[in-house]
Order: sequence, then structure tokens, then C-alpha cells
Amino acid sequence: MSDAILQVRNLTKIYSLYDRPIDRLKEALDPRRKKYHHDFYALKDISFDVRKGETLGIIGKNGSGKSTLLKIISGVLAPTSGAYRVNGNIASLLELGTGFNPELTGTENVYFNGTLFGLSKKEIDERLDRIIEFADIGEFVKQPVKLYSSGMFVRLAFSVAVNLDPEILIVDEALSVGDTYFQHKSFERIRQLNRQGTTLLIVSHDKNAILSICNSVILLNAGTFVMQDEPETVMDYYNATLSENTGNIIHQKTTENGKIQTISGTREAIIEDVALLDTGNNRVETVNVGQQVRLRIVVRSTTDIENLVIGYLIKDRLGQSVFGTNTCHLKQNIAELKRGESYILDFKFNVDLGEGSYSVAVALHTAETHTTKSYEWRDLALVFKVVNTDKSKFAGVAWLPPSLECGHG
Repeated sequence: MSDAILQVRNLTKIYSLYDRPIDRLKEALDPRRKKYHHDFYALKDISFDVRKGETLGIIGKNGSGKSTLLKIISGVLAPTSGAYRVNGNIASLLELGTGFNPELTGTENVYFNGTLFGLSKKEIDERLDRIIEFADIGEFVKQPVKLYSSGMFVRLAFSVAVNLDPEILIVDEALSVGDTYFQHKSFERIRQLNRQGTTLLIVSHDKNAILSICNSVILLNAGTFVMQDEPETVMDYYNATLSENTGNIIHQKTTENGKIQTISGTREAIIEDVALLDTGNNRVETVNVGQQVRLRIVVRSTTDIENLVIGYLIKDRLGQSVFGTNTCHLKQNIAELKRGESYILDFKFNVDLGEGSYSVAVALHTAETHTTKSYEWRDLALVFKVVNTDKSKFAGVAWLPPSLECGHG
């Protein structure tokens, strides 16, 4: 593809693992060239393209190869086989400490990193004030970074990376470090870079962060490429893989409106119907801000079940979680369902949401969450729209009407 700023082809990284330290020496000295190690594939045959200006999220369980992939693209590691091509300069935020000399001051490290990036002293001088201002670590910028706390360090490292004006910015979990204020500040800077056309590669376990800023997401598992698609589609599939029970079947299909729906579980209990009802017991697809509704879920067991938890999760149009609960949280026990028995449950609430489109995911499982044993998890079980017909104008995803008191001081 002509507009690709990054191309990765059949990338593989293999580590040789030895059961004992002495085995490494035995292998080196063995005249028969006998192998004493076994191969561990940190990455296996990974291929993808990233377009200029795209924000790509990379997700997966711990040990799936996410950080290894970013290190190779950043030039920190060499691949065992395969190739990648970068058509632009890269700034990376990998492990805490990468690219910084602990003996140098914060200011000296700014110049050190800027030089490695290929900037002249004049170009670094022009950026220095805004780097220091964004980092907001005060007089510590004049002290050796070995004296910094982890929070101070990540502030400076992030500030350097985002103010070097890279064509490609790689971020590995760095957005989850630091205080809440700095995290908000960092996300806003990331969005600003994206609007300016910077290509972003982001690894994060923060689902909402990935959903809010990424155009596309790649899922890795045990070093292999699983899928690449729109953020919500990949996140829903990844969520389905988190269940530990055997017999978990994951199925994705295209709905009438073109969205990808993910359904997973053992199907020992199944969702037969999901409906949003108004106070007159009518099914509705459009509701007013603050309107009282009931979410009705009809479930049928296909085998005898000792304990059943039923829950729902409301998501916004990007797939970000808005509100979720279940019968376990509400301390409503559902026990001893016989095979073929149906159960009807109504969750009654006011739709105190902002205008827009929302979806509902419904889950059937045994414990507080679906990760232990999931009977069925169904994303996009229901889609509804919220309109504002009689409330004062407001911004945001939640309707939180305040009372107002005014007076002269």
C-alpha cells in the first residue's frame, strides 16, 4: 500500500531457552553440535501495515509479544527473521529508563535524546522550554535523573517523546503511569498529535483508552497474529477470550447495520431475548433523557445449573463502557435452574445518559465476572438511541442535573 508509513512482513523473534546455565556451555562446546535448548517464539510470522496518520492499538494477554514487537520496530531488538520498513522518524516510550542516562540531569538528557533523534542543538533549544513546561517537574530538571521518582521520570520521558515532533510515536503502557492529572494531560497531547497527522502505535491494557483514540487494533496471542479490525470488534473478541472455562466457543457475525457482533460461552445457559421496555411495557429503540425503562432479559438453561449470574453493560458508540452491573453485584442470587427452565429478569432504571447511540452487552456466568466460567456473553444484544426532548441543553455522556445557587460575595 502506497501510503504505508510502516510495513511489517513475516516478523519472527525466537529466544533460545536452557533448562540449566551449564547447558549453554555444553551446546557451545559439543563437537556434534547437539542442541541443549528449546526455541521460544516471542513472535511468529507477524505481518501488517500502518498508514500515515493512523493510530494503531496492539492488545493481548501478558506474554503475547506486544512489547517485543514494539522493541523491534523501535530498533531496540533485532528480529530472528522477517523484515520491517519504516518511512519516517520514530520516538518511543518503552520501559522506564530506556534512552536516559541516570547520571545526567533532566536537561542534559533532553539534549541527549534530541541528538539521538537527529535534531541539532538549535532545534533542541527551540523545544526545551515546552518540554520542561509539559513535564512540570520544577527544579528537579537540573538534578540527575537517578534521583527521580518513577512519576517524575515518566513525565520527563513522555514530554521529550511527544515534543520531538516525531512522524511515528510508539507508546508501551506509559499512559498508565503517573498521577491522574498527568494521565489526562498525556491523553490530550496524544489526541493533538493524532490530529496533526502523527502516526501512533499504542500498547495498553486500558480498554477505554484504546477505544477512544485508535482507528484500528491488532490482537496478539502467544506471539501470533490473531486479528486486526475496528477497535470495538477486536476488543469484544479479546474480552471473549478471557474466560478460563473449557468449551468456550467464540463466534462473530455481521448484524443488519453492518456491525460485528461477538457471542461467546459454553451455551449451558443461553440468552433467548433482550428488550428495552417503557412503562407501558412496549419495546422501544429510542428513549428520552431520564426516561424510566426496564431492560428485560430472558434466559434458558440447556443443562442443570447450580448458580447463575445475569448482567448487562451499556456502551457508547465507540464501545466504551458507560455502566454495568449484574445480579451478583445486586446480591440477587439465582440458583438451581433445571435443564430447559427459563428465567425472566427485569432491570429497572432511568436512562440518565446524554444524547447518542448506545449498545447493551448481556452476560450469563457463574461468579462476579465472566472470566471464571461464561455461559454466554453477547455484545450488541440491543442497540438504542437517546434523544433530548424536554431537558435543558447539556454536554457529555451522563445526565447529572445540578441545582444552582447564586449570590454576591
